[in-house]
Amino acid sequence: MPAPWRSRKVLAGAGAAALALVLVLVVVLVVRPGAVDEPVAAPTTAGPSAEPPPQPVLAANTDAAPMPSAAAVKAAIEPLVTSGELGPGLHVSVLDVATGTELYGYQQAEPATPASTTKLVTAAASLAARGTGHRIPTRVVAGSAPGEVVLIGGGDPTLAIGESAAYEDAARLDTLAEQVKKALGNAEVSRVLVDSSLFTGALTGPGWDPDAVSAGYGAPITALMTDGARVNPKATGGAQRHTAPDLAAGRAFAALLGKNVTVARGTVQAAGTPAATPSGAAVTGPAPGTELGRVESPTMLRLVEVMLTESDNVVAEALARQVAIAGGQPASFQGAAAATRDLIAGLGLPVDGFGLTDGSGLSRDNEISPALLTSLVRLAADGSRPELGAMFAGLPVGGWSGTLDTRFRDPAPPESRGGAGSVRAKTGSLDGVNALAGVLTTADGRLLAFALLADEVPYKTVSKWQAEWKLDRIASVLAACGC
Repeated sequence: MPAPWRSRKVLAGAGAAALALVLVLVVVLVVRPGAVDEPVAAPTTAGPSAEPPPQPVLAANTDAAPMPSAAAVKAAIEPLVTSGELGPGLHVSVLDVATGTELYGYQQAEPATPASTTKLVTAAASLAARGTGHRIPTRVVAGSAPGEVVLIGGGDPTLAIGESAAYEDAARLDTLAEQVKKALGNAEVSRVLVDSSLFTGALTGPGWDPDAVSAGYGAPITALMTDGARVNPKATGGAQRHTAPDLAAGRAFAALLGKNVTVARGTVQAAGTPAATPSGAAVTGPAPGTELGRVESPTMLRLVEVMLTESDNVVAEALARQVAIAGGQPASFQGAAAATRDLIAGLGLPVDGFGLTDGSGLSRDNEISPALLTSLVRLAADGSRPELGAMFAGLPVGGWSGTLDTRFRDPAPPESRGGAGSVRAKTGSLDGVNALAGVLTTADGRLLAFALLADEVPYKTVSKWQAEWKLDRIASVLAACGC
């Protein structure tokens, strides 16, 4: 299963550099973080090996770097692709980024279960729909009764309660509480209404495994939550999640406003409507709907980076809702899927057989072809849609960061380590599904887009680690290609 977000050290300005990365010299380096949290420990071997030095991941990609020949690429990787070790459902696409030339395809137009490589689509859609600088607000307005305020969720999954936060640079409820107290002149607050009505429909996704929430890799998706719905903001791995994230956030906010503040769900009364006592007599104070405070999430660029680097499913679903809102669709699983498909089709990408039911890839009902993924990655890298290039800042680097932190290096077999520092890709993992898609730089300095989707892995005989190593070996052969 994908690992949730955790703190990581990234060079300042990595996101901005990604925006200008295509066909110019761009070097993105990631400072080596700690190990990725996984639900099951990876097998170990005796004696650690030295980690490879960092390499430029997205470097100059010009005609000066020779493009591999399709025949040579086929000769190099087809024996691995067709070996049957990953089952019959391996789908592969390899493109040259500069020219769009197809270098290799194996069942590349056929849709497959993409697991968390779905997040590449969600990243592109959210960046195209909202832009890199968009921030998601969380607001408080005056309620319709004396002492009542309404906490309105705008869909920010990274909102924190205070200093102990799951996400860096998150907006905070304690900041919001101070704004409210100042706006009210420290008048007593007796009731907090929680308005999470922006998101509609089911709280969990169709096609999710039954234990997706109980195991902590997903959560009920509500428009108001704190710390990705984690009970403990600092929990990693399969973190326990709140069953009602909006009410949990409301209770945390109420505690910041004072003692004995009650919490209930509710909605905002129209601004300008006079507040009233139970007897009907008008009272002084802010009119219902008057804004008392506002905090805003990190930028869309940063949220996409968080989602991709650590494969954060809750952030992914929240971003998919932003696509729905921007596209005029209901902010639900169905609305997000429809809006995302419309947007991806509008980008001119191949959508035959493309079907979504969620934005994170937890759903086994999603269908994406590797040809769509490589075409999307190439579009993000060709400079024609510069906002899409922001996704590269969040893609994990082989052997160095995020969900690729522990891959392409010991204890993987030597033949699966060649992509360390030169592969930047999104991972995907469900029982029986393993995927890897992104970009890599060949030994000759050519930038390639690739997608490897295996959705019929015999996981009872092939472990998660073995399946990942087999995909990594294919990527490593491509990265080592001087062909």
